[in-house]
Amino acid sequence: MTLKLIVAITDYDWFELLRASPEIAEVNFWSPSARDFRALEPGELFLFKLHAPYNKIVGGGVFAYSTMLPWTMAWEAFGRANGANSAGEMRDRIARYRRADAGDRTNFEIGCRILTQPFFLEERDWIDPPASLSKHVVAFKTYTTSDEEGAALWEFAHERLSGTTPFGVAETQARFGEPQLIRPRLGQGAFRVVVTDSYQRRCAITKERTLPALEAAHIRPYGDGGTHDVRNGLLLRRDIHSLFDAGYVTVTPDLSFEVSRRIREEFENGKHYYALHGQKIFAPDDRLKHPDAEALRWHNEERFRP
Repeated sequence: MTLKLIVAITDYDWFELLRASPEIAEVNFWSPSARDFRALEPGELFLFKLHAPYNKIVGGGVFAYSTMLPWTMAWEAFGRANGANSAGEMRDRIARYRRADAGDRTNFEIGCRILTQPFFLEERDWIDPPASLSKHVVAFKTYTTSDEEGAALWEFAHERLSGTTPFGVAETQARFGEPQLIRPRLGQGAFRVVVTDSYQRRCAITKERTLPALEAAHIRPYGDGGTHDVRNGLLLRRDIHSLFDAGYVTVTPDLSFEVSRRIREEFENGKHYYALHGQKIFAPDDRLKHPDAEALRWHNEERFRP
């Protein structure tokens, strides 16, 4: 199986902050402009190299997903996993790269490449990039496991992901057999972004499209055995998300929205929500991303207040 991998260029500050944060399990390798990214499939490898004067490959991760987002949503989804200590620091960095005026308050849209299982090398383990990677490359270069340089990079990265000691990127003898896609382990940030895009950035109940008002809800909470899988998610307007988590509304396995009588009994209110009772939800076009029936059944039986 021939797979692709890329070596992308990044700056030292982004790398150093993340290297010093071992608790971070997913990162956003963002681009200051909203560029489409189709170089990799989920499960292929994404390596990063520092700008001059370093010019070394210093880490990588498993590519999970790519999208374009307002920078504020990227910050809300990933926080310091964007490689910045604060929202202000991230925005200043984006504005500097875009050469924006100091007073420009635009909610810039940026490119987001989400990586899981990231690894960051200590300086003694940094490696030279392949000879074919020119110092003039400013974005990234693509390799495949069918060529010598790509195979060596794949094996090097696979060893890091497997927790073994790298033996030198120059060697190409296969130690892990045929290259295979690596299943990305989505975190909370990636879950939020993937669910948001899967629902075409519309609330599953109201079709509201005001992005700051929308939230990715777990059907079965992560703490109760749920997963960060798109089929365990619904994109909901913020107030409906709160009611869903509290059990005052639910979605049935046949994808119908139900509202508990307890809203009226406990709050003497809820006319707007009852008007939505019984309608079919707006589900993703891809049936493989539809809400999982078992997760919905769990919410109906364990969380909903009939």
